[in-house]
Amino acid sequence: MYWFAQSVAGVSAYNEEQVQDLQETLTWGQYVLSPEFWNRTLQNWQSEFLAVGSMVVLSIYLRQRGSPESKPVGAAHDDTGTTG
Repeated sequence: MYWFAQSVAGVSAYNEEQVQDLQETLTWGQYVLSPEFWNRTLQNWQSEFLAVGSMVVLSIYLRQRGSPESKPVGAAHDDTGTTG
């Protein structure tokens, strides 16, 4: 679903730029097969992977034993920072 929405919005924006530059526009099918579509799509996914990866690394780091931000699983919220 994401790629479909991205392709519809992308072909509209791409064709608007083409018209402003007095160049030929593309149909939706041509745009989906074009490098422009895949470049824009994969750049967006790259930022998503970076954000998720950063959260995973930070969650592992903050759950390390002895970290003041860490607590045993099931401990009360008020216990954070008091043991460790």
